[in-house]
Amino acid sequence: MTLPRRRFLGLAASAAALPFAAPAVRADTYPARPVRMINGFPAGGPSDIFGRLFGQWLSQHLGQTFLMESRPGAGSNIATDFVVRAAADGYTLFVMTSANTINATLYDNLPYNFIRDMAPIASFVRVPQVLEVNPSLPVHTVPEFIAYAKANPGKLTMGSAGIGTVQHVAGELFKFMTGVDIVHVPYRGQAPALVDLLGGQIQLMFDTVPAALPSLKAGKLRALAVTTTTQFPAMPELPVMADFVPGYESSAFYGMTAPRATPTEIVELLNRQINAGLADETMKTRIAELGCLPLPLSRGAFAGFIAEETEKWGKVVKAASIKPE
Repeated sequence: MTLPRRRFLGLAASAAALPFAAPAVRADTYPARPVRMINGFPAGGPSDIFGRLFGQWLSQHLGQTFLMESRPGAGSNIATDFVVRAAADGYTLFVMTSANTINATLYDNLPYNFIRDMAPIASFVRVPQVLEVNPSLPVHTVPEFIAYAKANPGKLTMGSAGIGTVQHVAGELFKFMTGVDIVHVPYRGQAPALVDLLGGQIQLMFDTVPAALPSLKAGKLRALAVTTTTQFPAMPELPVMADFVPGYESSAFYGMTAPRATPTEIVELLNRQINAGLADETMKTRIAELGCLPLPLSRGAFAGFIAEETEKWGKVVKAASIKPE
């Protein structure tokens, strides 16, 4: 049975406030020992970087160590399942990413339901993307690009970090909304896709800003638009995709969740502390240096955001008939 959209989002957003039979944990003494933050991707990647950034903030302000632990595999599904099954006592947390909202539809028969089985705590950052092209492509604006793609159906190739990644679904959303025929070329990671884009083996990519900035600033690639709905402060000269493709928006995001029955008092404490970090000037400077935007949300608003992203990318995965590798 498919729930109507409004009811689906409402249930997801309100789920964070539901009472659960939580284990006996005294929230007023939390944390009383080190806390594990589980990352579903290899160490050194964006989720690890943002997890460590906010783990350090929490360590400094809550008096216990927040340790990052990577459990990569299956697009973060292995780590997600581990946290879902962990004790709901606030001592095992999960660094979630956009992948979790995509995976909900991409993978059949997952052993968990992310919206049902995780308690949203707080969002960290939103990571804008840019539509970037190899300079050999004779286009300088999004309208020119769309016209060129329509005049050359099936001849342009779009790279991504892999099937079902945020770069892939961003491109599929663009194809769906503009009607262009572009061939997707998946790579095993963002770096090799970028190498081939620089070399001209592929012509375009919907890249995340932190990865794209060095090549764009060096003039090795050409950015046509940012994929968020407002201008990106670090690149104010770059137009917004939605100005040319009304309603288009795509970005990666990172945040924190916990097993569903984690005590509300602990979830609220962590939410307050993370949002305090997002308001801190030093943290805001660091986030800007990483090419990202702060995303302060209440836990209820974060639950609604996760539900909206899950629904949005679910439609794209189905429309494009995307299947995992």
